[in-house]
Amino acid sequence: MREEVVALLRETGLTTVFAAHAAAGASLLAGRPPELRPVLALHESAVVGMATGWAVARDAPALVLLHTATGLGNAVGALATARANRAPLVVLVGRPGRRHLVDEPFLTGDHAVWVSTPARAQDVPGAIARARHEAVTGRGPALVVVPEDDWDAPGSGLGIPAPRQVVRTRAVGDGELAPVAELLDDARSPALVTGTGADSPAAWAGLVALAERLGSPVFQEPSGARAGFPQDHRLFAGVLPADRRSLGRALGGHDVVLVVGAAAFRQHPYREGSSTPPGTTVAVISDDAAELHRSSAEVALRADPGVAARRLAELVRPRDSRAVDRVVPEPGEGFRAAHVLAALAERLPPETVVVEETPSSRPDLHRLLPARRPLGLVSAATGGPGFALPAAAGLRMALPARPVVAVVGDGSAMYGVQALWSAAHYGVGALFVVLSDFPGISLAGLARAQGCAAVEIGDRTTLVDTLDAVIPTLTERSEPLLLDIAVTP
Repeated sequence: MREEVVALLRETGLTTVFAAHAAAGASLLAGRPPELRPVLALHESAVVGMATGWAVARDAPALVLLHTATGLGNAVGALATARANRAPLVVLVGRPGRRHLVDEPFLTGDHAVWVSTPARAQDVPGAIARARHEAVTGRGPALVVVPEDDWDAPGSGLGIPAPRQVVRTRAVGDGELAPVAELLDDARSPALVTGTGADSPAAWAGLVALAERLGSPVFQEPSGARAGFPQDHRLFAGVLPADRRSLGRALGGHDVVLVVGAAAFRQHPYREGSSTPPGTTVAVISDDAAELHRSSAEVALRADPGVAARRLAELVRPRDSRAVDRVVPEPGEGFRAAHVLAALAERLPPETVVVEETPSSRPDLHRLLPARRPLGLVSAATGGPGFALPAAAGLRMALPARPVVAVVGDGSAMYGVQALWSAAHYGVGALFVVLSDFPGISLAGLARAQGCAAVEIGDRTTLVDTLDAVIPTLTERSEPLLLDIAVTP
């Protein structure tokens, strides 16, 4: 059966296997099949984080190999992040052979879009083939649980009982769009809200055309994983707050709000009150059925965001366009995170992928480092720590022609620090910018201990000199670098 699976992985392009270092001798990789390229990490959260970055960057499934029990447990948080970030992963979870099932071995699979435990060893290849489709359709991890003794069982020889290709239609007709177009045409002051599901060149182009046609402000969803609109555009109005009352105030004055590529609206923490003012009508367009089902909306349409936005821009009546005021914070006293972000903003090229995980500095980052290209901003939609370092490594591996910069708080960095070993081991030329305000821990020291070069920075002059030397090399460099920057809390 192992040979059938290896042939399937080769045929479908799932030949890069993200695995924990201890999993290098796992049953699937026994004999080191030359078709498979293992990418190893020192912790399962780093494994899934790198695979998430790889899958997001390539917009294609990535293959993950996990152990059961503590291995899967270590990865659960990262799997939840992958699910929220809409990253298609095919996750193979090992467990003891079937002779141990009477002992009820530990297994959990709550953070997946689809889970399968094949009834027979001969059903494993078909389950993996289906998992590939389920991962893409569900935009998240699809788990196949494989007992270790199945790998040595004979194959069925009857072929793979799953479709070779699944065609997902992206067409949307004027009839389906008519209710949304009518709402926008009748609106006195419409507004758009975009999110992770609209982060593609087609969706950006469609939403720019729609926003300019309507002359309406465009907000970013609260706690989004990626930018759904060019954040340096004159109509971009900033990131919405994540509590109900503040969200209601931000959208006050808009009688129709169209949400594209996101749920309406994600909240944290809980606050009493309505997320929209009285008299405001909400419509949602998404290709994620779950987003639609949990949205409080007048109209919810399942459609490709780019196709729908482009056609809506042709259907709705034009309005006067106006610029939206954006507030940039004044520099404060001391060497603060805002100074670091401003220095990065002055130097990073537009095509840079910024991976963000700095909760305390997030408002400054959104204002000072706007996403200027699709995939320009990537963050953890769940809020779980430990995403940015491994995700940046995976993104850079998959996008060697784009600069990748992770901006991370020191607390978040501690949760994913094991990814620095993988970045150094595989020659991943990402830049890791750590904003450090917690004394007694040297992120630079932890990086060097894993073979990753690091520079300690405590003042703006050193920062500027370092960035001027490093940033021009980001496209070509093949070695990671961590900047441990001490900032005022």
